[in-house]
Amino acid sequence: MAFNDLLQQLGGVGRFQQIQVTLVILPLILLSSHNTLQNFTAAIPTHHCRPPAGANLSEDGELEAWLPRDKQGRPESCLRFTSPQRGRPFPNGTAATEPCTSGWIYSNSTFPSTIVTEWDLVCSHRALRQLAQSLYMVGVLLGAMVFGYLADRLGRRKVLILSHLQTAVSATCAAFAPTFPIYCAFRLLSGMSVSGVALNSLTLNVEWMPIHTRAFVGTLNSYAFSLGQLLLAGLAYAVPHWRHLQLLLSVPSFAFFICSWFFVESARWYSTSGRLDLTLSALQRVARINGKWDEGAKLNMEVLRSSLQKELAMGKGQASAMEMLRCPALRHLFLCLSMLWFATSFAYYGLVMDLQGFGVSIYLVQVIFSAVDLPAKLVCFLVINSLGRRPAQMASLLLAGICILVNGVVPQEQSIVRTSLSVLGKGCLASSFTCIILYTGELYPTTIRAATAFLPETLGRPLPDTVQDVENRWGSAHSGRAGAYPRRRGKSQRQQQEQQKQMVPLQPSAREKSGP
Repeated sequence: MAFNDLLQQLGGVGRFQQIQVTLVILPLILLSSHNTLQNFTAAIPTHHCRPPAGANLSEDGELEAWLPRDKQGRPESCLRFTSPQRGRPFPNGTAATEPCTSGWIYSNSTFPSTIVTEWDLVCSHRALRQLAQSLYMVGVLLGAMVFGYLADRLGRRKVLILSHLQTAVSATCAAFAPTFPIYCAFRLLSGMSVSGVALNSLTLNVEWMPIHTRAFVGTLNSYAFSLGQLLLAGLAYAVPHWRHLQLLLSVPSFAFFICSWFFVESARWYSTSGRLDLTLSALQRVARINGKWDEGAKLNMEVLRSSLQKELAMGKGQASAMEMLRCPALRHLFLCLSMLWFATSFAYYGLVMDLQGFGVSIYLVQVIFSAVDLPAKLVCFLVINSLGRRPAQMASLLLAGICILVNGVVPQEQSIVRTSLSVLGKGCLASSFTCIILYTGELYPTTIRAATAFLPETLGRPLPDTVQDVENRWGSAHSGRAGAYPRRRGKSQRQQQEQQKQMVPLQPSAREKSGP
C-alpha cells in the first residue's frame, strides 16, 4: 500500500493524472481502427469474369453471353463460358466453362477501390485476403510479447514512444505499398506497434492512478476503442478509396509520437527497477503539477527508502517472464488469463471481421456493433465496481457463449434474429475485453505486468509489485490459507479514501520501522 499512499498524498487524481490519462488514451481512438480496418479496405465488391480480350463488349448482350448464372440468376463470380452463349440461355450444365483467366470486372458502386480489386484477391486467391488480416493479428501477438518484454526492461514511456513511431511509419507505408506482399509486411509491423501502444497505455495509466480509480481508467481505455470503431464507420463511408483511408488513419500517429515524449514514466516502474533517484524526480514533478508543493518538498531519498523498502529490495533482482512458469501462483494466473484472452479474442474477431456476411450495409452493421459497446461497457463498469472483476468476467463470457451457440441453430433466412443475437454477443464480448484488460494489469506484478472462475478477485486491492507478492497473495489462497492482502470489507471507497487522508504524510508504518 506504500506507493498508493504516496499517490494519494501527492494529489490522488490531480491535474497530472487527468492530463496524462487524456493524452495517453486519445491516440487509442484512431489506433483501434486499425484492428478492423480491413472490413473496408479489403471489402469484396460484386464481381464477375472479364470476357476475353477479343470480345466486343459494345454489342448488346455480349457481356451477358460470356457469364453463366448461379441458382439465384446472378452472374457467377469465378467462371465464364469458353465461348459466348447467345440467343436462348443455355443451362449452365450444358455449356463448357473456365476460370476467369482474363481477370474480373468489379462493381464500384459501394467500394470503388479496395485491396481486393487492386490485387484480384477473389476466387482462387480469396484466401490471401484472410492472410493479410491473419498476419496483422500475428503482429498483435508478437507486439504483445516483444513490447511487453521491452516495457518491463526499458520502461513504459520509451516503449510507447517507439510503438507510436513504428505505427506512424509502418501504417503510412502500407498506404503506399506497391505489391500485396509488401502491404502484408507493413500490416504485420502495424499490428505489432498497435499492440504495444494498447498494452502499455493501460499499464502506464493504471500505475499512476490510485486503487479506487483503476476500474474507471480501464473502462475509459476500453471506451476509446469503441469510439474508434464508430469513427471508422464514418471515415470509411466518407473516404471509400482504401489507400486514402489507410493514410487518413495513419498520418495522425506522427502527432501521437511527438506527444508521447511528454509522458511521465511510471514511478512505480522506476522503484521496482531500483531507480530511487528517478522515482523521487518523477513523484516531485507530479506533486508540482498537482499543486502539492509542500508534500513534494517533504519527499527525499530517506523517506522513499523507508516507504518503498519492498520495491527497492526487489529491484536488486529483476524478475523475468519465465517466472510465470516457475512460480505456481503465477503459472495458475497465466494459464487462466491465456484461456480467457483466447476465448474472448477468437469469438470477438470472428464476429467483427465478417460484417459483409450479414447481408446489410456494412457501414450500418459497423455502427450498430460499435454502439452496442456503450451500454454494455457501462453495465460492465458498474458490475466491476460493485460486485468485482470475477463476476463481471464470468457473466460476460457466459452470455456471449449463449448468444453464439443459439445463433448457430437459427435458420439462415431469419437474418434479423441472427443479427440481433450477434449484436448482443458482441456487446458481451466487448464487456469481457474491458474486464480482462483490467484484470491482467491488476493480477500480474509490476516486473512482468506488460507480457475466470479460477481467478482471484482484485476489487479494492493494491497492485502487486513483485513475484513474491503474487505468491503470498494468491498462492496462499489456493492452498486454503488467507491471503497476505485480504480484501477490505464493510467500508465504502469514500471511507477508505478518508482513512488514507488521515494517515501521517509520507511516514513509514510501524511495521516498516521495526522490520518484517
